[in-house]
Parts: sequence; structure tokens; C-alpha cells
Amino acid sequence: MRPSAFSLLLGAAIGGCASVGPSSPSSSQSSSTDALMHDYAHDDGPGAALLVLRDGTPLVRRGYGLADLEARVAVTPHTNFRLASVTKQFTATAILLLAEDGKLGLDDPVRKWLPSLPAAADPITLRHLLTHTSGLIDYEDVMAPDAREQVHDIDVLHLLETQHKLYFAPGTGYRYSNSGYALLALIVGKASGRGFSGDGFASFLRERIFQPLGMTNTVAFEPGISTVANRAYGYSHIDGTWQRTDQSSTSAVLGDGGVYSSIDDLAKWDAALYDDRLLSAASRKLAFASHTKTDEPDVDGYGYGWRIHGEVLWHSGETVGFRNVIVRWPQRHLTVILLTNRNDPEPYRLALKIAAQYLPESPAR
Repeated sequence: MRPSAFSLLLGAAIGGCASVGPSSPSSSQSSSTDALMHDYAHDDGPGAALLVLRDGTPLVRRGYGLADLEARVAVTPHTNFRLASVTKQFTATAILLLAEDGKLGLDDPVRKWLPSLPAAADPITLRHLLTHTSGLIDYEDVMAPDAREQVHDIDVLHLLETQHKLYFAPGTGYRYSNSGYALLALIVGKASGRGFSGDGFASFLRERIFQPLGMTNTVAFEPGISTVANRAYGYSHIDGTWQRTDQSSTSAVLGDGGVYSSIDDLAKWDAALYDDRLLSAASRKLAFASHTKTDEPDVDGYGYGWRIHGEVLWHSGETVGFRNVIVRWPQRHLTVILLTNRNDPEPYRLALKIAAQYLPESPAR
């Protein structure tokens, strides 16, 4: 797909890097990309939004399939998907902003901010939460198996208040932890003075990240408080048909996965990761550095809300009805963002295949 005039204007607005050559994809690249996206392109099933950026300019920017099957609303570049764990990079950025403000320290004990946690949490610091090295019990393992009411970040804290053990001593291992990022959201609200609630976290993201970057339709979604414009609903393929599976009992937890956004807004986010408009160079270096090894495939280490694999920074997001990924090659100024409103398949491998068309060599490392 050759960029439209609007796409080129968008690229000029969001780009933070000088172009090093022609950015328009060839017709063969466009055809190959559409062929790779074929499974999402049906007019009777949930779809996807795809963005490929090079030097801040969209090479591919389009929607496939439907955002709302019942109303037959098509996916567009403005469609907002629940990001799931792609949210974690915003949560980590909020903590880094507060550290720059002098409101908290990354080596603060978590119980400085959340003293109701049991004594077992004494050794845990904010760095441990950011890097999944805290050893905290997964809150989903503590919830009642038949839980139907939605859990919020504060409920995660209450669940963890009952846990007087850890999986391992903080800093001695790695275990991906949604619990840690839910607690970070509460700490953002408390340290910023915005309130010890989900809305404190949501308002911090809105005022300190989304509004300054012009991400006007991105929101940490709270039913009854905020709305999601141009919303994609999640679906799962069950018994041969697509069924809406948009919310689960954990969908209201904000810090680990509650942000909704579009590829157009995420283009602005990607641009801000190249310069000082949001975070200082020192904070970006911390976010993108490997602080711990992991046991995950295609991951050499984990930063602050980012997986690291060679030169690649990436993160996936998976929740009921949504599978998403952002993959960045910052040294080559290339980014692929793929958001989908279906339960399967995972899009990381597909994003790599798409990126391979726009890189001079294999992007795997």
C-alpha cells in the first residue's frame, strides 16, 4: 500500500528522525504484506490494524476485517484495541517520569508505598516490580476459580495482602508478573498525589503521557468513568463461529493491561521513544536496557516494560479476545505494530515476517 497524502502528513507530524532514503514501499512489498495479512482481511470476522513505520513515516497503515461484528464496523487506523500487556511500557514510563520528578526512587521498597503488603514483601523494590524479578505471587492464582466480578488494581493489592510467601527471593529469579504492574499502577497514583485508585493512574497517563504526545483517543479504560472511541471488541473462535469474548474478570486491572489505543496514536508513542519529548535519555536507556535474563523464547532480557532480543525491542499483549504486538528496531528506525481483536493466533511471528520485507536482512536478531 503506497502511503496516501494523509499518511505522509501523519509521518511528518510524528517522525523524530531524519529520513535516510525513499520510504514508499514497492508494489511487491505491498502485495506481500497484504498476502501475509490475508487471514485478517475477511469482511465477516474480527480483524487487525497494521502499521509499519520507517524514519517516522508510515509505509503501511491500514485496517483489515471488522472491529465490531454485530454492528459490522470495519477496522481502521483509528480503531482502538485493548493493548493488554503492551500497556506495561506505559506503566513503566509513568514510574520513570515520577523518578525524574523526584517523587519516588526506583530502589524504594514497595512497602514504602504499599505498607499493607505482608512482611514477605520487605525486600522487594520498584526495580524488581519493573523487571518481573520480585517473586510476587500471581494474583490470578489467588482469585477464586469461579470469580465473575471484575478485579481492579486495588483488589490485586488486597489479594496479595493475604500472601505471606514469594515464589523466590527478590532479585534471584525471573517470573513474568502481572501482580507487579498492578501494584506499580497504584504507586503511580499515590506518588503523583492523584489518588490511591485506578483513576489516579489513569489520569496520570492521560495528563503526563497521552495528552502531551497528542494520543487523544488513548485511554486507560474504566467502565462508567471513561469511554473508548472507535472501539474494537474482542472475539474468540468457539464451536466454529466467532463469539464476543471482550471482557474477563481481570479486564479492569489497569497497570498490567488496561490501556486502549490505535495504530495512529501508537505512531506518536513510537516517535517519542527516539528523543527527549517525554523521557530523558537516561530514563530511556534504563527502559531499553536488559536488567535480567528470562526463560522466554525470543527474549535475551527484560527492560522496563520491554522484551529485548538482540537489537530488537518488543512486547506482546494477550487477553481474552485480543492479541497484539509492537516490535521496534530502533537502530534502523523501523517499527511494526500489529493489533488484533481475536483470541488467536499470536502476532509476533507475523510481525517479524512483515518487517523482513522492509529490512535489508533478517530482523530476527
